[in-house]
Amino acid sequence: MSDRKAIESWLTDMDGVLIHEGQPVPGAPDFVRTMRASGKPFLVLTNNSIYTPRDLQARLARMDLHVPEESIWTAALATAQFLSDQRPGGSAYVIGEAGLTTAMHAVGYVLSDYAPDYVVLGETRTYSFEAITKAVRLINDGARFICTNPDPTGPSTEGALPAAGSVAAMIEKATGVTPYFVGKPNPMMMRSALNTINAHSESTAMIGDRMDTDILCGLEAGLETILVLTGISTRAEAERYPYRPSRIIDSVADLIDEL
Repeated sequence: MSDRKAIESWLTDMDGVLIHEGQPVPGAPDFVRTMRASGKPFLVLTNNSIYTPRDLQARLARMDLHVPEESIWTAALATAQFLSDQRPGGSAYVIGEAGLTTAMHAVGYVLSDYAPDYVVLGETRTYSFEAITKAVRLINDGARFICTNPDPTGPSTEGALPAAGSVAAMIEKATGVTPYFVGKPNPMMMRSALNTINAHSESTAMIGDRMDTDILCGLEAGLETILVLTGISTRAEAERYPYRPSRIIDSVADLIDEL
């Protein structure tokens, strides 16, 4: 990667990179402070569609991670932007929380269960069998099927929780319709993030803790990719993939001198 341009913009995952199990990763507060002081464009990315950027800003601030609201990019925002580009002013039946419904309203979408253009599945703390049944019937009636992210499980203090990808698989099995996933590892998530901060792939780095989402997504979008070992993927696991990150480091603390 020696022929790459100098890094002028940064994208970073949140869980496993800046925070882990509800606590800041050692060095992450200094990393964020130095990043902001550098003046370089950056975004914190998350596939979690439950929270609005304002919610996440407050959550991070409690851990001494002071990220501006406009520097947070969620799968919910990417999904809403994608649908607005595809079918402006459309309608959708949404299974999700405030992060997703707020994003859909912000782009002018009507949320309805009457002949919607789309069924949009996101993360929620309580998946309702009634809502899933309605989604199945609407898709069978012709609604297009969109899911914010393909993650099969999500983290919690008690252990893994079923996530949007698992529920999407159930709906797909019931309808025979495969959803379109907008979040990582779809490069669409990266491109929409780059556009948000007017950055270029040749001079942007993606920091992540998962080979199968963060690194794959960054790689396919043409970014420099940096795997940190504070989350899911280990150095040994990284060697098993057919693709490689640009580099592997212990944590974001190792990047502070580069900012």
